[in-house]
Amino acid sequence: MVSSMISNLTIVAPHEAENHFQLSLRQAFETLQPNLKPPFSLQIPKPDDYFNLNSAILYGVLTQPHLAKTHIKHLHGIVTDGYAIFVNSLVGVVHQLYPKLVGSVKIQLIWVAEEMVNVLAVGFDSLLVSLLRQIVGGDFGDANLWLCLKLVTFFLDKWQCLLEESPHVLSSGLYTFLRVLSDHCRPAKGNVEKLESLRRLEVHFCVKIVREEFRLCLKIGRDFIRLLQDLVHVPEFRDIWQDLVLNPSKFNASEFRDISDIYCMRTSHRYALLRITPEMETQLLFLLTHVKLGHQKRHQMWFARKFLNEPDRDTVIVDIVRFICCAYHPPNEIIQSDVVPRWASIGWLLKLCRKNYVEANVKLALFYDWLFFDERRDNIMNIEPAILLMVHSIPKYIDMTHTLLEFLLLLMDNYDIEHKGIIVKGVSSSFQLLASKGVIQSLDVLTSCNALSPVLKEGLGRLLSGVKLGASNGYLPV
Repeated sequence: MVSSMISNLTIVAPHEAENHFQLSLRQAFETLQPNLKPPFSLQIPKPDDYFNLNSAILYGVLTQPHLAKTHIKHLHGIVTDGYAIFVNSLVGVVHQLYPKLVGSVKIQLIWVAEEMVNVLAVGFDSLLVSLLRQIVGGDFGDANLWLCLKLVTFFLDKWQCLLEESPHVLSSGLYTFLRVLSDHCRPAKGNVEKLESLRRLEVHFCVKIVREEFRLCLKIGRDFIRLLQDLVHVPEFRDIWQDLVLNPSKFNASEFRDISDIYCMRTSHRYALLRITPEMETQLLFLLTHVKLGHQKRHQMWFARKFLNEPDRDTVIVDIVRFICCAYHPPNEIIQSDVVPRWASIGWLLKLCRKNYVEANVKLALFYDWLFFDERRDNIMNIEPAILLMVHSIPKYIDMTHTLLEFLLLLMDNYDIEHKGIIVKGVSSSFQLLASKGVIQSLDVLTSCNALSPVLKEGLGRLLSGVKLGASNGYLPV
């Protein structure tokens, strides 16, 4: 049988059914395999036949490296849609199958991605972003470091093309590599030499963007600063930080006069989505839309075993919290249901942090939009989980309320002393809006809480002295 000789895209366990999408690609290849050898038909295929031929060629490219150039020539000869169907199927492979792909298929995937950039295929930017999403934070395994190396090299090799045709892909690359550098620049793991060469490339790529194309950093918004501050111990980024603070004109960007300009730029949710793999996103959304509060424990244990079990993997919690705050805003029917709320999931994630610096970064991710909040440009849903976590932890988990409020007040005083006025205004505006919109019934729940330390209540009282404490019948009361 022909099918017995066909290589698989993925490694499938005996008890697993084949993915439906993978099956459709393989069946197209099996059916059309005789047509994939020269001489190729010159007849223009009908729409259905064209779709299947694209699927068959894609399967051939990925599973037959020795014939890949022939298959690509075939594709170039028949393409009538700017490669849109082919690239869309490639995105499907990355999105649905990447973690289980055979090693040789992953190599082919990078190769064919380069081919699609070379011909400026429709949707090549979505393909590159999909590949970036497969880089896992805190993962020092060979496969993950290989993907980092391939993509950062790819971005440097295709620099001019990406800059001209799809600069937002470079912004996405910058966000991704700034984030993974915070892992890679910590004490070396495993193969020190391999990690060091990767680190050098990642630093070179990020510094090149910041120094040469600063406007792409501004596209990211305030989270650019959050990521950069995690790297100030690295000499190249320390130099950048000093210039940002002391010599902003060096970046030749008219819209950037002072670091506070970046504080005021809200980060699009698509950047938070970049640091969550599609598989992780699917499981998180299931937890946040289908699992009832009180029945979440086994789902959370499964999630933690699957995604957070490796020694350094808890840095991903920072990314997950940023995703929950910024990229997943539940509709009212979910908010009003008995499904696990966002604040409860964040409380659970905070308890999983094994290292102090990770816990601090998770809290910063939770409160980051509070520091610069402006109702005219920011979304109340970004700041909602933190207030609800503090309020709902009273009185049973008062330590959680205490530690979060203490962190927030310390953050206000110490995050950026030069711009403390902006930060105090942002935090007080957050409290004011959350109360006025009825996210909580009243700020009295915190200011009059006997279980909170007098020092915290005093600090909170000073902050709120100009804030009305009543609630309207807006949003949803606790």
